[in-house]
Amino acid sequence: MMRLAVRALLGSAATIALSAPTYGALATAAIAAPTGTTTAAMASARPPGPQTRADLATAMRGEAFANVSYRLYAEQARREGLSSVADLFERAANIELNEHFTKAADLSGTVGDNAANLRSAISGEAYEAVTMYPRFAQQARSAGDDNAADRFSEIAHDEASHRDAFRTALGVVQTGRGTVPTAPQVHPVQVPAGTPKVGSEQTKTNLDTAMHGEATAYAKYTLWGKHANKEGNADVGRLFTRNADVERQEHFAEEADLAGLVGTTHQNLTKAIAGERYESTTMYPRFAERAKAAGDTEAARFFTHNASDEAGHANDFQQAKDAMR
Repeated sequence: MMRLAVRALLGSAATIALSAPTYGALATAAIAAPTGTTTAAMASARPPGPQTRADLATAMRGEAFANVSYRLYAEQARREGLSSVADLFERAANIELNEHFTKAADLSGTVGDNAANLRSAISGEAYEAVTMYPRFAQQARSAGDDNAADRFSEIAHDEASHRDAFRTALGVVQTGRGTVPTAPQVHPVQVPAGTPKVGSEQTKTNLDTAMHGEATAYAKYTLWGKHANKEGNADVGRLFTRNADVERQEHFAEEADLAGLVGTTHQNLTKAIAGERYESTTMYPRFAERAKAAGDTEAARFFTHNASDEAGHANDFQQAKDAMR
């Protein structure tokens, strides 16, 4: 899998192409199809090949990251009185999640039954709580980024709580006994335009990895919450949905503030254009070619469609930026 200059395009969709060693177990826990998966795509056609599945996982991380980032960019545009640009970012954000991420999740079999979805959530939260965030905190402390170290440690504690709640919910689903835990309260964090609040390149890289993980968790939990509600389990649906809100409105937002993700609207448009152009001209066409060669025709069509969509987003963002001059 290709590796991009993450720091050069931090905040754009082009930052999604993290290598397997960089993303590590988080990518496996966050993207791998749950055991027991029975989506329509998996039932009606053969599963995608290994390379196509890896490309779908990369696409999902990028679409989730774009969705959450664009929401923050929209908030910044509104603070600057640029309502039309804010609306543009919000429309693009909705397409990234509700169309692109959702279709990729369907093709890769990401949504299973409630028990499978809970097991996948437990795996991801356990990795973050026990391994990823403690390591990030230690590295940040060693680099003198004490504010980031404190934040990483606090999020690790949160993720441990989420893991335990999901474990309890899984027991209820499997046995029919007990009570699904109360969904956590959400305390939204505002992310104004600003510069990075950390100095170490390692901390900046870790923040980028963490933000991608939180954005992907938000998107997955949103889908799993909808599935639980559709299956008539409102308690599990609420648990997933509220945890999704915590991942996006608290964890991602706090990390974005530390990373200086949000700039002025002009800067945010510049980053968005670069990311969308990369996806439309390079990433998705490459994915489509590989999927077609592997015989994964539905995935190839999906990647081609996304390339066209992202080209449209890039053009829309460019027009909005030009109008600001």
